[in-house]
Amino acid sequence: MDYVEGGFQMFASFVGIMVEQFVVDGPHAHLYSTEHDSWVKLMNWQHSTMYLFFGIHGMALVFTTKSKVVPVCVDRFTLSLALFVEGFLFYYHLHNRPPLDAHVHTLLLVPVFAGSASTMLEFFIRDNVVLELFKAGMFILQGSWFYQIGFVLYPLNGNLWDLEQHGNIMFVTMCFCWHLAVALLLVSGSSSLVCFTVKRFPGRSRDVEIGMRTTSTSSCQKALLEDSEEE
Repeated sequence: MDYVEGGFQMFASFVGIMVEQFVVDGPHAHLYSTEHDSWVKLMNWQHSTMYLFFGIHGMALVFTTKSKVVPVCVDRFTLSLALFVEGFLFYYHLHNRPPLDAHVHTLLLVPVFAGSASTMLEFFIRDNVVLELFKAGMFILQGSWFYQIGFVLYPLNGNLWDLEQHGNIMFVTMCFCWHLAVALLLVSGSSSLVCFTVKRFPGRSRDVEIGMRTTSTSSCQKALLEDSEEE
């Protein structure tokens, strides 16, 4: 699964960068226009930079799984770095935007930076189930909130929101709390289901564990017997 996840991240990042750069009105790999004396589509360049760091995390995940030379926690470090870069760029992504547009993007920074912090803690504290579940919840919240941003800024029915009305800002803030509640329910529900399944069928998991231990012990005894002339 690590190979699949890392490979998919690299592929998706590459596709994202190509789309951002070579869409019809994209920058086409031009950062600065000497003809107009201005930057070219900096928003596309920011999105490409975000994809780049998630692609780096995909590479780190594959290399960490494949090679024992690479430190174990490099994948967590690169994921934390990718999330930090995403939040850092989004923070400076809101200049001269309407209040509601800026607000929905500002709320996005909460799960992004929280996920980055929890992943960085995993770099130092490994196999902590609370941190891992919290990170999963922040990823679900981030993903669902992206859909909410799209629903607010680009509604399918064509009825545009009033981006200046304070009531819309209050409603969207309340929606964010609802998204957080749903994310927590999904994570707690799935983890409870796994816990119940493990406790409901304990015999099979114990047999596998005992079998692994028995194999390991017998192989160690065999190695000791072969190395000892007296035995």
